[in-house]
Amino acid sequence: MKQSVSTPTITAFKTSPDRGRGLARDMRVRWALEEVGQPYNVQLVTFEEMKQPVYRALQPFGQIPAYKEDNLVLFESGAIILYIAEKHAGLLPSEPKARARAIMWMFSALNTVEPPIVERSGFVLLERNKPWFSERLPIVDERVHVRLKELSAYLGDAEWLDGDFSAGDLLMVTVLRRLDGSGLLEHYTNICAYIARAEARPAYQRAFAAQLAVFKDTLGE
Repeated sequence: MKQSVSTPTITAFKTSPDRGRGLARDMRVRWALEEVGQPYNVQLVTFEEMKQPVYRALQPFGQIPAYKEDNLVLFESGAIILYIAEKHAGLLPSEPKARARAIMWMFSALNTVEPPIVERSGFVLLERNKPWFSERLPIVDERVHVRLKELSAYLGDAEWLDGDFSAGDLLMVTVLRRLDGSGLLEHYTNICAYIARAEARPAYQRAFAAQLAVFKDTLGE
């Protein structure tokens, strides 16, 4: 598959709420582009700029990332990664059935595993000081544990979800990393090892360093 002559541009937080931890969703797209060897530009946007009509023309929901390449504009990190993976070799198998399974895992990461994790993140952020927090947290945690137990059982001792590393693994790992610091992942040694293998990939490390550099720049380092 031929790479485009043009260099795509992705949008990212100018001041990221994740404080350089690689949790913002532009990290997923950066990582995918690094995996396939596609150079890219980054347009940093403020929260105020994300509310403006100019940005809403790129991303109608005022989120990051948006992806621009020639006259193509995409939003939603999963859709962007699928486009990158279909355009460039390296993130999807060439064999049709294996390719379908990799795409299945992309959807699974975003539609099955991520929702209870995002729910928990929002709950901890917004309701920590509420009187019902300590009583409800175990219920929220259990919803996450259900998915982690199922994923752990499926993964077993395998290196990746289905054969070689794919866009399915890329998305799954970025979803799981949202639990960093929660104490929930430590119950699943094979999932922790799975995440560590992904984080050791050179493409991941380049993407993480690039996102971290933005945060350091905001601190004047």
